[in-house]
Amino acid sequence: MTALSDRVAVVAGATRGAGRGIAVELGAAGATVYVTGRSTAGRRSDYNRPETIEETASLVTAAGGCGIPVVLDHLDRAAVAALAARIDAAHGRLDLLVNDVWGGELLTEWNVPVWGHDLDKGLRLLHNAVDTHLIAAHHLLPLMIRRPGGVLVEVTDGTAGYNAGRYRLSPFYDLAKMSVIRMAWAHARDLERYGCCSVAVTPGWMRSEMMLDHYGVTEAGWRDAIAREPHFCISETPRFLGRGIAALAADPRRMRWNGTSTSSGELARVYGVDDLDGSRPDCFRYLVEVQEAGLPADPAGYR
Repeated sequence: MTALSDRVAVVAGATRGAGRGIAVELGAAGATVYVTGRSTAGRRSDYNRPETIEETASLVTAAGGCGIPVVLDHLDRAAVAALAARIDAAHGRLDLLVNDVWGGELLTEWNVPVWGHDLDKGLRLLHNAVDTHLIAAHHLLPLMIRRPGGVLVEVTDGTAGYNAGRYRLSPFYDLAKMSVIRMAWAHARDLERYGCCSVAVTPGWMRSEMMLDHYGVTEAGWRDAIAREPHFCISETPRFLGRGIAALAADPRRMRWNGTSTSSGELARVYGVDDLDGSRPDCFRYLVEVQEAGLPADPAGYR
């Protein structure tokens, strides 16, 4: 029996990147995972990328779980309500909700003040990154609080400590990422009375499909990108974060995380999990102690 074989999970925003990596690792732990996203076979989202939510579900099942694809836009309240009703009818509960919806890569303007940033793009970024999480929580958390042990994971970029003293790209991006952290903290106050916990989690420098394409490399040859960006040596696969979240969900002492902000590197250290290549990258410690300190790229001691 695997650690999560009796758990029902939703990974919202699981078409690619962190969402896909998390979903697959929950599947590897035996969970039934409803994976949601807009990209489906025959109809791409505005990302216009080849990954589909059906592919993610197949990967979950192949890993040992049960992957169930659900095509929906998390801004569509009725669609999310219908998902909740479907899970209620099938299982009568929800054990794990991972809010990974983002949808902002094509909307973010880097290092641009609010008066220079395209306003429509900025506001849409906030709708995609913040409203979606609240809509999912509103409809799905009532299924979670039916029994103790549930976990809400809010996926963001950066820990609370790291982001607090750093300006993250633009006011829109900065607000989106800090809002998700604060959201996890606020949900924790409401969930703890039901024996459920809420935690904000960030990956490190993640080798998502889009990041690999940006550097013109594949996962198998990702180290070729180090010649262009030496600090890419600290990067990690999306599965690394997934392994940490799966371990947290299976932890009998999971309530110790309630209301906290953590990272893939910290989860790996606490639970003793490794990335697919056997390494254990600690990106946010590396960023501070090496990259931001102006030192040459050197992953020794951070992987």
